[in-house]
Amino acid sequence: MAPQISPSILSADFARLAEEAKAVEGADWLHVDVMDNHFVPNLTLGVPVVESLARATDTPLDCHLMIEAPDRWAPQYVEAGAGSVTFHVEAATAPVRLAREIRAKGARASMALRPATPIEPYEDLLPELDMLLIMTVEPGFGGQAFLDIMLPKIRRTRELINKHGLELWLQVDGGVSASTIEQCADAGADVFVAGSAVYGAPDPTEAVRALRKQAEAAASRASWLHDH
Repeated sequence: MAPQISPSILSADFARLAEEAKAVEGADWLHVDVMDNHFVPNLTLGVPVVESLARATDTPLDCHLMIEAPDRWAPQYVEAGAGSVTFHVEAATAPVRLAREIRAKGARASMALRPATPIEPYEDLLPELDMLLIMTVEPGFGGQAFLDIMLPKIRRTRELINKHGLELWLQVDGGVSASTIEQCADAGADVFVAGSAVYGAPDPTEAVRALRKQAEAAASRASWLHDH
């Protein structure tokens, strides 16, 4: 699959969200970080803002729920217009049931892992998912430095995906920029969340294009692609 870029509006100007969404309309997704000040120590936005964003842009919304009780709340984000909904396995009570409910409502189901959460215990869940998100920073705040110790975990996850022959997207989120995206693509990621690397750039549209070009070049050389 061709690499996809998902700019994070956590790094955008919250007073101008509709305009900021339009500024990256060349992106594959618009990444929307939902935080509840419980699962992570930060508070961002919720269902009403997602509904408004869905009306304001043609770019599909990729909602990352960093919240407690995602089993209760995640389906509402599909109804609000999200094309993909990510829940944290550390917060979910019944991840398989939740993934199936998200899919049944018409969105892509995605599961996220915090940096300290290993992938191996969840190998049997992978066929229930459309995407797996490996956090490359601790969730909660934008602008953090990329944790390169996550690269082996990305590689192991890609190996599991290939082992089972799954059409499962592998997303990374946290510190993704021009200086880290190639490492992530080489390790096996194919969906890249970029916040300040896009919205901190003079031209966000050009930043998306440049990141995609870097990821494509790195992926074309990656051993995991040619071994599969």
